[in-house]
Amino acid sequence: QVTLVESGGGSVQAGGSLRLSCTYSGFSHDDTDVGWYRQAPGKRCELLSRITSDGKTYYKDSVKDRFTISHGHAENTVYLQMDTLEPEDTAVYYCAAFTSHIVVASSATCDDVSYNDWGQGTQVTVST
Repeated sequence: QVTLVESGGGSVQAGGSLRLSCTYSGFSHDDTDVGWYRQAPGKRCELLSRITSDGKTYYKDSVKDRFTISHGHAENTVYLQMDTLEPEDTAVYYCAAFTSHIVVASSATCDDVSYNDWGQGTQVTVST
């Protein structure tokens, strides 16, 4: 059974930083990509970043100069380092495993993306 657990969310002021962690089980990072999505109130669920099993990284344009995805030293952990946070980054952030190898960049809600396995989400709030 695949499980993913996010942590590290919280409230920060604009310009601050947070590091989100995703700890997973039930699959190996040797053959499964892991990524981070977010959904803000009234907005679509959007893929922010993805890291492949061999360490290649992909970013949405709006975050590529501020966010960094990485594998942790432990094989079952992925991080999302978020710097220079903006109020527009306020959202629930979800870790996802691309166990079907299909990548969906955007969806009305994250629940709609049945191709992935999902964590429960962690709230990030950025204030001015």
